[in-house]
Amino acid sequence: MFKFLKDKLDGFKKQTKEEFSAEAISEDDGKRIKESKLDDILWDLEVGLLESDVAIEVIEELKENLKADLINKRVKRGSDFEKSINESLKVSLTKILDTEAIDFDEFINSHEKPVTLMFVGVNGTGKTTSIARIGHRLKKQGKSCVLAAGDTFRAGAIEQLTIHSENLGFKIIKHQAGGDPAAVAFDAVEHARARFKDVVLIDTAGRMQTNSNLMDEMKKINRVVNPDMVIFVGDSLAGNDAVEQAKKFEDAIGLDAAILTKIDADAKGGAALSIAHAVGKPIIFVGTGQEYDDLEKFDAQWMIKKIFN
Repeated sequence: MFKFLKDKLDGFKKQTKEEFSAEAISEDDGKRIKESKLDDILWDLEVGLLESDVAIEVIEELKENLKADLINKRVKRGSDFEKSINESLKVSLTKILDTEAIDFDEFINSHEKPVTLMFVGVNGTGKTTSIARIGHRLKKQGKSCVLAAGDTFRAGAIEQLTIHSENLGFKIIKHQAGGDPAAVAFDAVEHARARFKDVVLIDTAGRMQTNSNLMDEMKKINRVVNPDMVIFVGDSLAGNDAVEQAKKFEDAIGLDAAILTKIDADAKGGAALSIAHAVGKPIIFVGTGQEYDDLEKFDAQWMIKKIFN
C-alpha cells in the first residue's frame, strides 16, 4: 500500500543526500544545502507526487513547508540530513492530513435521535456499499438503522440497497424508480422518528458533479432533510478526479466528512492527501476490502507510517 509514493520519496531522500554531499556549503558547525539546489530537488519530488495523483495545491504547500524547514538547517553528516528530510516530510504530510478530526461514534451517541447521515458521490465510488458498512458497524454497537433508497434514478441502486437491508436486517424506505428522492429521504426520517430508530442512512444518486439538474435535486434533499452529517464517498483510485468531485459537492451543499474507498487497491496514495486538503474536512473511514467489516477509522499517522514504513 502506497508503495509507489514511498518509492518516490525514497528516491527524493537518496538524491538529496547525494546533493548534500556534493553541493552543500561547508560550515564550522556542519553543512547546509544551497537554496538553488533544494529547488532542483523539490522539482523532482513534485514530479513524483504528480505521478502519485497528488493535487498541485497539495504539492505546492508540501514544497513550501519543506523549503521553510530545510533551508539554512545545518547538519554534520549526510545521514543526519537524510533524517532531517524524513522528519520534515512527515511533519508536512501530517499537517495536510490532520484536518479537524471527527469521532464518528461519539457523534452518533451525542446527537438527538434519529441521527441523519446523507451520503453523496458519483457513480462507482462504492457509496452504497459504504452505507451498508456503516450500518453494519452501527448494528454491532447496538444501534437501529433505517435505509433510504434516495437514488431513484437507477432501479439497480434501489435493488442493491434492498439486498443490503435484508442482509443487515434493517428497514428500507423506497419509492418507485423515477420518484422524488427528497420524498424518500423525508419518509425515511419520519419513519425512524415514529419508531424511535437511532440512525437514518440516506443514499443519493451517483451524481456527476457537472450535471446541474442532479446537483439541484441533491440540494433539495439536503434542504428537506437537513442531515446531521453529509459524507462524501470518494474512490481512492480516481486520483485528481475525486478531488474535483469533492470540491463540487462542497460548493453545492457543504461536506462534513469523507470516506475513501478502495484504499487496499490504491497503488499511489495521493487521493487521501488531496481530498483532505481540497475540502478541509476529515476522512473518517477508509474501505479496505469487499466485506462489511472492511471499514477502518482513518488515522493520519496510520497513513504516514504506511508511506514511510
